Amino acid sequence: MKQLIVHGDAGFRRDDVIEVDGEELICFGMNKQGDWHGPDEPQLWCTVGTEDEREEYDKRQYVPNWLETQSVDAEDVEIVSEKNPLNV
Repeated sequence: MKQLIVHGDAGFRRDDVIEVDGEELICFGMNKQGDWHGPDEPQLWCTVGTEDEREEYDKRQYVPNWLETQSVDAEDVEIVSEKNPLNV
């Protein structure tokens, strides 16, 4: 599990599967930064990981400040699959 900071809006949302640097990750949660006083483009601060790490995320069995952080541009993120909003 790691913290992914995306510069710009890459178009993915929570529970979507994305690919970053050849690694498929699930977006467990995200916060959008920069709407009020922030930079020219928004930043998405996402907690991402693999399906094996979902239970650890759901039960909050991790320390957010200790997660590895990776910063990428929106163009470097590819959406592999989107969560179907009807199958919540």
